[in-house]
Amino acid sequence: MQVLPSSHPRAMSVPVVSPGKLTSTCSRSSRRKAGKFAPFLNAAADGHHHCTPAVNQQHTSPATDPSRRSALQQLVLATAALSLGTGANLATPEASQSALVQFPVADLRNEYYLVRAGEGQCEADNYALTNTVFKTSISNGLSSQGKRQVARQIVPALRELDACPDGGCWLWPSITQRSYQTAEILASLLGTGYSRIVPEYSFLDQRGVGILEGLTWESVSRQLQEGDSLSPTWRPKLGTDGTPNESSQDVLIRVRQVMSICETQWTGANVIIISPDSDNLSVLQAGVLGIDLRRHHDFAFAPGEVRPLQMAAEATAPVSKSFSCRNPPKCF
Repeated sequence: MQVLPSSHPRAMSVPVVSPGKLTSTCSRSSRRKAGKFAPFLNAAADGHHHCTPAVNQQHTSPATDPSRRSALQQLVLATAALSLGTGANLATPEASQSALVQFPVADLRNEYYLVRAGEGQCEADNYALTNTVFKTSISNGLSSQGKRQVARQIVPALRELDACPDGGCWLWPSITQRSYQTAEILASLLGTGYSRIVPEYSFLDQRGVGILEGLTWESVSRQLQEGDSLSPTWRPKLGTDGTPNESSQDVLIRVRQVMSICETQWTGANVIIISPDSDNLSVLQAGVLGIDLRRHHDFAFAPGEVRPLQMAAEATAPVSKSFSCRNPPKCF
C-alpha cells in the first residue's frame, strides 16, 4: 500500500472524530461498491472514490486489538521459540534412511545392473547423435544388430546374473529411443510386463558432445578420452547447433540423481539401468567405487554389455584409484 507524506493533500483529508465514534469519509454508494476493500481505497490512483478507513478510537490499542501483522509476528516468534526448545527431540534421518547417495558407496538398498542399450542406428551409421532434440528419432533407435544384441546378449546375461527372477525387477531406461526399445524387448522376454518400465526423461541422456556432434564415433570417443584424462571438468567445445557439451563431472551429477531416486523409491528391489551410451555407466561405476573420474573410461561399456554395479565394499581393486599423468601440467 502506498505511504503518503504528511504534506500530501490526501494525507491531510483524514477527518478528526471524537472518541468512540465510528466515521468514514466514503459515500454510501462508494462503500457499497468497495465492500470490504473500502478502507484501502485512500491509496487509489484515480482520485475518485477516496475512502479513509473507519476509525474507532476506543479500539485502536495494539494490546487490545492486534493487527494482522502483529498477530503474524507473534505467531512466527512463538513457532521459532517452540522449534528452539524442541530441536533436540526432532527426528533426524540417518544417512541410510535419507536415500541421498554419497560417493563412494559401500552399501545400497537395492541391487543394480548396468546395461548399455543395443547398437543404435546412428552408431551403425557411425556418426555421433547426442543432441537431446533427437532422443526419440528413428536414427537413435535400435539397428538390426542392436535388436539381436538385446535378444542374444543382454537377456542371457541378465538371466545368468539372476537379475530378474520371475519377472520381479524394474527396468529404468532413458527415453532415448534405443534405450527404451531395449527395455520393451527385455520386458517381453524377461516376463516383467510393460508396467515395470520406468522411463527416465533427462538424467540418463547420453553425454552431450558439443562441437563433436556428427563426427565418427571413433573420433568422438578418442577426443573424449583424451579430454577426460586432463580433468573431470573438461568439456568439448560448444557447437552452434545447441548440442550440450558435458564434462564427466556433469554426467556424475546426473547419474547420482538416478541412484538417489531409485534408492528413495524402492527397498530390496532389482533395478536394471539402461543407458544409451557408455559414459553414463562408466562414470557411475567409477563414482561408486571412488575412482578418479579421469579413469572412468577404464569401465567403458560396449553396446549390449551387462554388468552388476560393484560396490566399494566389494571392490577387488582391478583398477587403481591413483592416476598417473604423463604430462602433469596438463592434468591439473
